[in-house]
Amino acid sequence: MADAGTVATGDDTNTGAAGGRGAAADGPLLSYADATAHYAPVLGLETHIELGTESKMFCSCATGFGAEPNTQVCPVCLALPGALPVVNESAVEGTLRIGLALNCTIASWCRFARKNYFYPDMPKNYQISQYDEPLCTDGYLDVTVEAPDGSPREFRVGIERVHMEEDTGKTAHVGGATGRIHGADYSVVDYNRAGIPLIEIVTKPIEGAGELAPEVARAYVRELRDLVRSLGVSDVRMEEGSLRCDVNVSLMPHGAQQWGVRSETKNVNSLRSVDRAVRHEMRRHATLLVAGEQVRQETRHFQEQSGSTVAGRSKEEAEDYRYFPDPDLVPVAPSSDWVERLRSELPELPAARRARIQTEWQLTDEELRDLVNADAIDLVAATVSAGAPSTEARKWWLNELSRRATEADVPLTEVGISPAQVARVVQLVTDGTLTNKLARQVVDGVLAGEGEPDAVVESRGLRVVSDDSALGAAVDTAIAENPDAAEKVRNGKAAAAGAIVGAVMKATQGQADAARARELILERLGG
Repeated sequence: MADAGTVATGDDTNTGAAGGRGAAADGPLLSYADATAHYAPVLGLETHIELGTESKMFCSCATGFGAEPNTQVCPVCLALPGALPVVNESAVEGTLRIGLALNCTIASWCRFARKNYFYPDMPKNYQISQYDEPLCTDGYLDVTVEAPDGSPREFRVGIERVHMEEDTGKTAHVGGATGRIHGADYSVVDYNRAGIPLIEIVTKPIEGAGELAPEVARAYVRELRDLVRSLGVSDVRMEEGSLRCDVNVSLMPHGAQQWGVRSETKNVNSLRSVDRAVRHEMRRHATLLVAGEQVRQETRHFQEQSGSTVAGRSKEEAEDYRYFPDPDLVPVAPSSDWVERLRSELPELPAARRARIQTEWQLTDEELRDLVNADAIDLVAATVSAGAPSTEARKWWLNELSRRATEADVPLTEVGISPAQVARVVQLVTDGTLTNKLARQVVDGVLAGEGEPDAVVESRGLRVVSDDSALGAAVDTAIAENPDAAEKVRNGKAAAAGAIVGAVMKATQGQADAARARELILERLGG
């Protein structure tokens, strides 16, 4: 291994704000290229998914997002004396569907345990979870990433377990500059989320990704999100916390057999942040190791603005939680008939759907990758289902509407126009009611809340002018104002009609039927 003093730090450095322990992490971090040149990463991803059930995991409280704080609570989820939990059957079924879609083995018998630790957002001072007897084990999920040479590379991510538990409440630290407890004036807790069904999906160690580790982590979380969404058991909205990811990273020298000490970055809440968290932790670990320092096993918190992490608490081991079977809950024993019925009812999963769509729409690998990267497959598919050709649907979502979403800094799904409305705009262009330029103005109107596409066409007067009487007047005026071009057309140079067509379009503010205008020009000039 190169001496620490000879390793380049690169231009993309972070400083002591990274929150590293030790002198090495207080200075610039190694570049990502140097980190991967010296060490091989091992990843582990723990993903928490809130199920979209109508009631909580162990009580009948509502689960709607955004309610007034502490209005969706009861004696059970507040852990009042004498209140006993009852398992939500819909949550068990949702967990089974996830486990089956992830190719897991389904336990014929499992039970809940109490995970003991104190934190203000847990009224009971323990979390009902599953420990050594989870419902689903030993599955996998295949993901594809782009190698540096542009070729696709597939990774099989092993799934260690899928288990049920209850979510905690949400703490807010008020005052201070960071939103964290240090420097805050006071803290408040909203228990509406406490007790919502939470599914934890834990991967097996992911080895062999090398420099592609951040892309593999991001691709896995995206594929898992799309898979769960296809099952209809959760909206998996990372921005609302219904999908959260804990990112575990360790490094070991190339060729070594023993994994390094891991860190766990908690509650990473976007695909981009998953990528950045892995990348940063690899650099931070490598900086410490090259300097001869130790990596501490600890939890860390991701900083969105800087793309770095800061230290949290020392990471507990399983024995620190003092797990024991929950005496208030009976075991869960799903029957084989139930499991097989759910297996037979699984929908088409994302990977199979992409393969079918690629064939049906005759997409290249690059075109399919563009759809996936833009998170636009569902939108385009819905637009096609509403009647638009796939080529036109892709063009609108990947070009015009992606640009609008970027300008508004919102996900494409929230840009403000539905697939059915896009399909109608496409139809209006196809039947000649609109030009592409006018269609963009119709989209402006829909996004501005002016109603459906047809209503915008009428209210803004955007319909193409194709009536010969109205169009003829504009043509005559354009010919009179462009005598040189008109003379060229009379002399047999039909291409010169383009200048006159342009004048007609300008005069009609783009509403003229350009093809019909050209025909009228040639008729009048004998071209």
